[in-house]
Order: sequence, then C-alpha cells, then structure tokens
Amino acid sequence: MASIKNLKKDINYVLGDVIEYALDVSALKNQAKKVDVIIDEAIETFDALIEKVNAKDVENKKAHFKSVNQELENKAKALVEKISKL
Repeated sequence: MASIKNLKKDINYVLGDVIEYALDVSALKNQAKKVDVIIDEAIETFDALIEKVNAKDVENKKAHFKSVNQELENKAKALVEKISKL
C-alpha cells in the first residue's frame, strides 16, 4: 500500500465512477428510482470505507489497508453488476 492518501483517492475515484455510471444508465434506461437506491448504497459504502481507513485502533495497518482495498474492489464490482442488470 503506497499511502493512506492514495487509498482515500482510490475510494473516492472508484465510487465516484460507479455513481457516474449509474447516472448514465439512469438517463438511458429511465430507471431513476432503482438507480437512486444504488447511488445511496455507493455513498454508504464510501462512508464506511473512509471510516475504516481513519480507524486509529488498528494493530497491523498494512493488513488492514489491504483488506479495505479488497473490500473496495468487491463492493464496486457488486454495484456495477447491479447497475448492469437494469
């Protein structure tokens, strides 16, 4: 892991791209209500991951940040799959 700063940027960019993709699909398929639910889930994921990154009571920081990065990948993939199914 390069740095906490880069991990926070990754979280911001990845989930921002997911939200942007959801908005594009919403405009194309007229699925605003379903997309709003997915966007809310992306925002909740962002908040949860940033909270985990900022946790101070972590014993093994390298392993902790690696797990946060892996969780980001898993959640982003799940959100993209939900959007694709619309």
